[in-house]
Amino acid sequence: MTKLVPTVLWAQRKDRVMVSIQLEDVESEKITVDDSKLTFSGKSHNKLYELTLEFNNSIIPEESKQEKKGREYFFVLKKKEQGPFWPRLLKEKTKNQKVKIDFGRWKDEDESEDEQGGGAGYDDANLEDMMRQMGTGGEDDGFDPGEGPDSEDSDDEEIPELEKE
Repeated sequence: MTKLVPTVLWAQRKDRVMVSIQLEDVESEKITVDDSKLTFSGKSHNKLYELTLEFNNSIIPEESKQEKKGREYFFVLKKKEQGPFWPRLLKEKTKNQKVKIDFGRWKDEDESEDEQGGGAGYDDANLEDMMRQMGTGGEDDGFDPGEGPDSEDSDDEEIPELEKE
């Protein structure tokens, strides 16, 4: 049986690394986590998947957690040393095509832990307030496009017919 490598998504914080193995309907899984690597094997849809992730830095396996969620195995791995973000998940410097950034869980190193919302740092209430201030949205911003003064615009002129040769 051919061994396949599942897709892995990862994100991090100062104190932890989050790893998601993207597989569904897994049977006969074997998972080991030690201070330097995560090893996974299992069958999904009659195909065998295997993976070894040798981490860029050390983790504390006793303080790490794993959870099987629908279409993923999710790991929260406690970093041995808090502080600067790892430059990459794996010790190996060459790009692994199966390891990708989990943008849904990613936070930049300079973002605070309590920031919520979109990538630009806006939450829905702030975005709504900003739109209201700009006069483009909100329940009652007093703007009615039919009330504006009529203005002549070069776009309003009729287009002349093309000359035929």
